[in-house]
Amino acid sequence: MISTHLAAWAAQDTQLLLVTLTALVTIVVLISFLSIAPFLSILIGTFVAGIGAGLPLEDIAKAFSKGAGSLLGEAGIIIALGAMLGALMAESGAADRIVNTLLRYARGSFIPWMMALVALVVGLPLFFEVGLVMMAPIIFVMARRSELPIMRVAIPALAGMTTLHALLPPHPGPLIAVSALHADLGTTMLLGFIVAIPAVIIAGPLYGNFIAPRLNLAEPDQIGKLFSAREGQSQPSFLVALVTILLPVVLMLGRTVARIWVTPKTELFEMLNFFGEPIIALTVTVLFAVVVLGWGQGSSRFEVGATLRRALPPIAGLLLTIGAGGGLKQTLLSAGISDTITKIADGTHMPLILLAWIIAVALRQATGSATVATTATAGIVAPLVAGLSATHNSLMALAIGAGSVFFCHVNDAGFWMVKEYFGLNLKQTLATWSVIQTLVSVIGLGMTLVLWGLLV
Repeated sequence: MISTHLAAWAAQDTQLLLVTLTALVTIVVLISFLSIAPFLSILIGTFVAGIGAGLPLEDIAKAFSKGAGSLLGEAGIIIALGAMLGALMAESGAADRIVNTLLRYARGSFIPWMMALVALVVGLPLFFEVGLVMMAPIIFVMARRSELPIMRVAIPALAGMTTLHALLPPHPGPLIAVSALHADLGTTMLLGFIVAIPAVIIAGPLYGNFIAPRLNLAEPDQIGKLFSAREGQSQPSFLVALVTILLPVVLMLGRTVARIWVTPKTELFEMLNFFGEPIIALTVTVLFAVVVLGWGQGSSRFEVGATLRRALPPIAGLLLTIGAGGGLKQTLLSAGISDTITKIADGTHMPLILLAWIIAVALRQATGSATVATTATAGIVAPLVAGLSATHNSLMALAIGAGSVFFCHVNDAGFWMVKEYFGLNLKQTLATWSVIQTLVSVIGLGMTLVLWGLLV
């Protein structure tokens, strides 16, 4: 049912929805059928959306620049630092050392399950983008050493990281939802783990085993070379390799601990908060790796410098594409797509938990950001959950998080990261990354509905 308030402006909002769909179709056609570079395709699609929505050309350009700059201002630096760290870990043999140790405990069909577990540990305090750049050298080396298809190794890791990003604090979306809905943090984390386990299993090892043989993918050349060990290089100890990959995890987890349990504005709080900032944590880790994996392994300063420089050219196209995705997102936001989705949600009548999930799904499709979708949805439904228990509010937060990762597509940075890192075409990216997120989203909704019924 749609309210009379909605009917008064339905024509304008219908136009905006159609324009958004046209822009997305334009991008897909340009990339898939005309083989236009993704960056240029998204730029063209952005102008299609902006012009169709009635934005002045100058405003479209400004929105695109703002969105691209905002995303690259943090994500771009994180990806660059992650590429440097990955190159140091691969060339020093640290990635091989970790893989050798993991292979002692998992071989053959058990490797995807091991990768899902590793991703859960590494990805707990990390943004998805940070988690991916940290896991990339492990994924590439593991696929190479185990002789498994690369996506059979990658998909469980991707599923683990995106599930945590959607459902569990300290990731920003879930934390904001917990705060907005006045849910209990501990309860949300406990229920989040219960919801996450089947989501990771089905979207990770099980789906990976199904889809990977059907993709027939080879290791991408440029990124593959970036994550290759130097011939004759002696490997660091497992402890040194493990400390290196877990250092940013510990630093970012320290920031979360500080915000929850440490008194604000104290020296301890400021120190943990500073070193837990993703860019700072990764910078510290890269410098640590330069010392222990570079100089400490006998490489000269010239060799280490060359490794760091070689890490950047392979990710140039990736950075441009991600920036373009941010520009498209900002243009759609400037055109008012979030307001349109909110108005539609206001006119519907359905169970609260399903309504929250659907709103988050719609906002994710429109804005391309799980965090934006979670934040906006939590604000929309917060007045409606005032009378619920803290436990039910936790389930509402989890349902919103699940909806926020439904079917990631061309307006999201993660989509392009996965595509470029693993050398996928558009169809393969949809069949892997978009389906992984959809499985996580639907399973997350199903689990929250089951728990909601059990806890009534």
